[in-house]
Amino acid sequence: MSFRVIQWATGGVGRAGMEGVLGHPDLELVGAWVHTPTKEGVDLGTLLGRDPIGISATGDVAALLATDADCVVYSPFMVDPSVVTAILQSGKNVVTPLGWFYPPPEERARIDAIAKNAGVTLHGTGIHPGGITERFPLTISALSGSITHVRAEEFSDIRTYGAPDVVRDWMLFGSAPEEARTSVMADALGAGFRQSVRMVADELGFDVEPPLRTVHEMAVATAPIDSPIGTIQPGTVAAQRFQWEALVDGEAVVTAAVNWLMGEEHLEPAWEFGPAGERFEVEITGDPSCLTTFKKLHPETVEAGLVRNPAIVATALHCVNAIPYVCRAEPGLLTYLDLPLVAGRAELGLHRLRRGS
Repeated sequence: MSFRVIQWATGGVGRAGMEGVLGHPDLELVGAWVHTPTKEGVDLGTLLGRDPIGISATGDVAALLATDADCVVYSPFMVDPSVVTAILQSGKNVVTPLGWFYPPPEERARIDAIAKNAGVTLHGTGIHPGGITERFPLTISALSGSITHVRAEEFSDIRTYGAPDVVRDWMLFGSAPEEARTSVMADALGAGFRQSVRMVADELGFDVEPPLRTVHEMAVATAPIDSPIGTIQPGTVAAQRFQWEALVDGEAVVTAAVNWLMGEEHLEPAWEFGPAGERFEVEITGDPSCLTTFKKLHPETVEAGLVRNPAIVATALHCVNAIPYVCRAEPGLLTYLDLPLVAGRAELGLHRLRRGS
């Protein structure tokens, strides 16, 4: 059977999500919510740069809530819990990369009750991109015993992130270090990454000390750096590192970190990706230890990344591939720990129908 899907927001993740739904043999795209007036009424195929598919984008929330659909992929820039609640209460499952993948007990109980009352499921797929700070550390940890530290870390050129307003106005690249230290990003990002850290710490059985530790480091430009948000001037922020740590006896036992650089040149202090280049890493320190490196999730050039960033596509596809599993699951808020293994599907031209389908 096919599951009918609505895409909620059509930015980078949303467009990749719609492409993923259209290419998935078990899914059917039936609608999309947009907040930009110029997108309203535009065919979704046209938004994707392909032939029209006969379905138009809309900003009419009530109309979409009344649409016959099994699941919503919810991926706007900022979360609106009231909208998510309304989607659930309309009888639609929700998959989202924006949160609820390991919420605090009181929040989980609240949203779990809403979902169960509506007979649907809410599943947060995680960030960075989906799974690398929680699903993959837990999976790889099964190869080790006597674990003392788990690290998930990103090394990326932030110039490839196709959201200049976010990079400039929220991340505060190109601003004075004193201003960047007041950024809301540590808390905004931490709302997600702290869930990742706590999931790993809880599942592995670490007796961590509250609260988690947050570290924010910066480097400034020593010469003008060209970027999609304009020239990064000397003395302004050109690289940032955010790190969240769960501690036992003052020592980090679970770490999630992001390193975002405006390239590797003209930075003070000197900062580079290292010989392995841009990548995502998951490292387990234990008996035995294990280091896993994820490559090819970064674009080959800044220009290519602004057109289609593989990490953003991966985040979207992690949502899309979870949809059939979520739609078949019991109602409630379900984490990675509650669902079976989620897998992708073969390319349509190579796809073989399941028996009985």
